[in-house]
Amino acid sequence: MSERSPAPGGLALIQSLVNTLDIESDADSLDSVEGRARFGVAEDELAGARELRESLRAALLAHAGHAPHRTVIPLGELLARAPLVVTVDAADGSAALAPADEGPLLSRVAAAVAQALVEGTWTRLKACEAADCLWAYYDRSPAGRGRWCSMQVCGARAKMRRYRAKD
Repeated sequence: MSERSPAPGGLALIQSLVNTLDIESDADSLDSVEGRARFGVAEDELAGARELRESLRAALLAHAGHAPHRTVIPLGELLARAPLVVTVDAADGSAALAPADEGPLLSRVAAAVAQALVEGTWTRLKACEAADCLWAYYDRSPAGRGRWCSMQVCGARAKMRRYRAKD
């Protein structure tokens, strides 16, 4: 969908998870063994991974000022289940949240959200407002008011629809 560059840091994990479902074609890369392996998701964890993906998408839509695409479990409820620990670097004393064990997807996502909050980048990760897209993208615009994953595709389509509606 988007030609934009990946989100920074741990947000790239979230962006890539949300973008496992292509809304327009209904293709879900989590349906394949390779797609699940990319996120360390076993087949019996697939429903939970999809639930997390759609809760993330709803949060990203909210970042862009859009209503959720459907009813989902609130992201905060899901992330509250994530086992995390505080790690402290012995060399410089810096601290971070990290997955408590081998890093189940939920814990890795929770740690990425926590780090993005600290860095002030969480609300820059958004979902495209186009109902046939909803692709996750990192808004690098100076004012942080990006609305589409791609101005050339989704933005142009929206502008064309508005133009045609005037006739």
